[in-house]
Amino acid sequence: MPANLERIYDEHAQAMFAFLLNFTRSEADTRDALQEVFQKIAMRPELLGNVRDERAYLMRLAHNIAIDLMRRRTTREKNHAEFGSEPFHLFASEPQPDGACFQKALSDALEELPPEQRSVAHLKLWEGATFEEIAGMLGIPANTAASRYRYAIDKLRERLRPIYEEIK
Repeated sequence: MPANLERIYDEHAQAMFAFLLNFTRSEADTRDALQEVFQKIAMRPELLGNVRDERAYLMRLAHNIAIDLMRRRTTREKNHAEFGSEPFHLFASEPQPDGACFQKALSDALEELPPEQRSVAHLKLWEGATFEEIAGMLGIPANTAASRYRYAIDKLRERLRPIYEEIK
């Protein structure tokens, strides 16, 4: 077991958990995938040997493991329907009614996005990743990451505009 596994966990587990939860929409699958990531690192510490960006590598590993987890199920479409139907609360409770209403609407709007767009939007908005970093994490071209983000933002803007105008 690598000596720095505890440091790696402390520095990256929370971000990976949020990313995986947003991607899988299932806390149980998120925990399984996260455990598999750290088990893999514990068993093969050399995986991190020549890595330039530790977080990007771990996010990509987590993403790949989550996809493998999803593929092990009967069909991908069935999984997306299952994951999308689970209740999910990305935000902490808001004491002000307008803020709570907007957070609920944002959470619902995020849930409606396709998983590919949702994962890119999460990495860009909550992790502050660049499109190049997202591309590396998800194993897609940077232009694909940018277009998925643009489509996600357009859908979110369209869905949330009436609520924003109402509470503004």
